[in-house]
Formats: sequence, C-alpha cells, structure tokens
Amino acid sequence: MVIIRLSRSGSKKRPYFNVVVADSKKRRDGRFIERVGFYNPGANQGSEALRLDTDRISYWQGHGALLSETVGRIVKLHTKGPEGLEAMKKKDLDKAAAKKAKKAAVKAEELAAAAEAAPAEEAPAAEEAPAEDK
Repeated sequence: MVIIRLSRSGSKKRPYFNVVVADSKKRRDGRFIERVGFYNPGANQGSEALRLDTDRISYWQGHGALLSETVGRIVKLHTKGPEGLEAMKKKDLDKAAAKKAKKAAVKAEELAAAAEAAPAEEAPAAEEAPAEDK
C-alpha cells in the first residue's frame, strides 16, 4: 500500500519534515517513491513554512495512495492559505500552554496536600513527646 506521510529531517529539537510518497512497509525516514513537498514547523515569520505539490498529491491519491492523519490536516490547511497555517500554529501553542498550566496546577495541588499532611503529622508527635517525659 502506498501512503503519503511526513519524513523527519533536521537536527535535534529543530525538526523539518519532507512530505513523501512511500510504501507503508518502509521506515518513516527510509526509502520513498517521491518527495511532494515540505513542512517546517519552526520557520521564522515571513519565511516559507509549507510547500506542497497538490497536483502530484492528487495524482497519487487517484492511484490509491492514502494520506496520513497529519498530512491530511496539513493539506486542508494548505488549501486555506497562509492564514490556515497560522491558525494551526496558534492552536498548537494554545494547546501546549493549556497542558503546561494543567500540569502546574496538579503539581501545586500535590504540594498543598503535602504541606497540609506534614503539620498534621508533626502535631501528634509534639503531643506525645511531653507525655513520654513524665
């Protein structure tokens, strides 16, 4: 089966993806049939972050190729133009910020619970100490 998917390139923490047509049994970054575009999520404002050859993508889809979930999302955004890509990046940043805030809230709850438990454990110990001295 032929699939259109992303192939990761770039250095550590700075990904760059090629949109490739490949056999589904091949590795993610392995051998591919054709490169039909690229996606650079870390591109600076004003530089080209996405380029797709929509004619070749439709050709391969006509011959039975399937789009991966991510490539399907990127193709939809490409049809909307640059505004679609900006909206996707904003949505992803908001989602990451919400996840980070939730994680911080859970950690704060754990610290508060630990702070409440620590004085409660020390108070009975303080009451028992004078009783032992007598």
